[in-house]
Amino acid sequence: MQKPLPLTINLAKNRGENFWDHFIEWALTIGRVVIIITELIALGAFLYRFSLDQRLVNLHDHIAQEQAIVNLLKSNETTFRNLQDRLALAKAVMDQSANTNKTFSDVIQLIPPSMQVSTFLMTQDNIKIDGSLASIAVLRDFVDKIKAYPQVTSVSVDKIQTNTSSATIGITITATLKKPKSNFLL
Repeated sequence: MQKPLPLTINLAKNRGENFWDHFIEWALTIGRVVIIITELIALGAFLYRFSLDQRLVNLHDHIAQEQAIVNLLKSNETTFRNLQDRLALAKAVMDQSANTNKTFSDVIQLIPPSMQVSTFLMTQDNIKIDGSLASIAVLRDFVDKIKAYPQVTSVSVDKIQTNTSSATIGITITATLKKPKSNFLL
């Protein structure tokens, strides 16, 4: 036997659901989904912010450690730079000294054997030679050799004096040297 169906009576005339009822039902179902998705995004951003904060703290700690190392090595760096500057200066002095010695040696070799040198003065800027010669030809050769020397820019014969008692010619010659490349004095 079949059970009888329950009897339902609808006294409202065509009472269907209106627009506002549909909208509220839709807003409650879809709105929940939107709220859940929004909360998930906000929670993800919040957790990502924690990871960024942790990385920022780690970077600050790393920078502080590196600064401590740099500050610790600062005195060593100053010492090394000072040492490098002093070594560069010593090398420049040695190079200039070698050049000065070479110039001195070369000019001494240019002096003719018959010339007697009473004063030989060499400064950074010039060479001054006082001496005596037997003839003008020897003087001319000596002046030509000094003029041809690459380190000399100009030569001047400051004094020529004939000494009849000893049959010699007294001379004073000044040769101007090229300026050295370094800025320090010997």
